[in-house]
Amino acid sequence: MENHNPRQLRLIEFVRTRGSATVEQLAEELGVTLQTVRRDIQRLAETGALTRFHGGARVPSSTTENIAHQQRQQLHAQGKALIARAIARQVPNDCSLILNIGTTTEAIAQALLQHTGLRVITNNLNVAHILCGNPSCEIIVAGGMVRARDRGIVGEAAVDFIRQFKVDIALIGISAIEADGSLRDYDYREVKVAQTIIAQSREVWLAADTSKFNRPAMVQVATLSQIDRLFTDAEPPAPFPSLLNDADIRLEVCT
Repeated sequence: MENHNPRQLRLIEFVRTRGSATVEQLAEELGVTLQTVRRDIQRLAETGALTRFHGGARVPSSTTENIAHQQRQQLHAQGKALIARAIARQVPNDCSLILNIGTTTEAIAQALLQHTGLRVITNNLNVAHILCGNPSCEIIVAGGMVRARDRGIVGEAAVDFIRQFKVDIALIGISAIEADGSLRDYDYREVKVAQTIIAQSREVWLAADTSKFNRPAMVQVATLSQIDRLFTDAEPPAPFPSLLNDADIRLEVCT
């Protein structure tokens, strides 16, 4: 996978947060010339990170395919760390959890390394690997097909495995939250596992940085009405405050 410099990562993040951006907007945001932005967009388009259009750039294949795992680890990394620490402060010792696929849940796993007496079920091999660093944590890994690109476990076998359990809290990430209140993702096999995780949890805590709002994705996972708490790194844009209020979701802005 191509390596992008910090400015290019900021450019990608700015575009992903908004769905698209003009060259002028990007130049102002990054504090560079229009020519520099055009060169960056050309390079990022060549690597598939963005799609060019006349006068700007947009998210590539926005409803059908997520960007690469390594890129997602770098995007919004500070916001994810803030969210992860805030969630860890709220997770009690000696409870049962399910963590799903995603770089945000991997950050949460890192923040849980000092907890004691946790029993964690996950379909994310990265989460399992991280939590192996906590000798006081029991880790149960779902069976199923492993996606090489992010080490997520998906498919019917994972669904059947998770149905055996009922846990205190599901800590879930999501790819997109649309303005109709739907939570969305890209891979229907992953979505079926996520839906089962929600069904098998007494409480559902959603971890989503601000880039996830107003972002499109193809497959519906759930609706906001199925979420108990939302942790994010900035005040959500309209229309989400009213949607969260209507769904009686406890919002925590992690700063």
